[in-house]
Amino acid sequence: MKNNTIEAVMGAVVIAVAGLFLFFAYDSSQLNTTTGYTITAKFDRVDGLTVGNDVRMCGVKVGTVAKLELDNKDYLAVLTMDIVPEVKLPDDSSAEIVSESLLGGKFVALVPGGDDEMIPAGGEIKFTQASVNLEALIGQFIFSGQDKDKDNGNE
Repeated sequence: MKNNTIEAVMGAVVIAVAGLFLFFAYDSSQLNTTTGYTITAKFDRVDGLTVGNDVRMCGVKVGTVAKLELDNKDYLAVLTMDIVPEVKLPDDSSAEIVSESLLGGKFVALVPGGDDEMIPAGGEIKFTQASVNLEALIGQFIFSGQDKDKDNGNE
């Protein structure tokens, strides 16, 4: 009987530690979304961006990506962002998709404009810059170098 009690107590301790670990993992993963107002932006491409990625202004997190969908009319990616209520964006602000590092990880960088009117809740950022496809740039660099070698050999 004594062994069963010890095993039950040890099992409870293991379950409690596992629960604390899961709570810590969830808390540090920053999966919680920002509560505030919603704005949208349309991009040509949103490669590497997912729901839950950061929205930053001047390097400071001011929101999260809430939804990604395709507009079937003009075939652009529609990005919905939740922005903290303290941040008000001028109407001529721009948004761009930026890489965090060479290893990946993308976020939306907001660049405030100088207009006196602000983007209302549910409004749209009109000026956007899509993410840069590094594979395409590297391929273009490699193949453009081969064309120069061919031109030099023909002369």
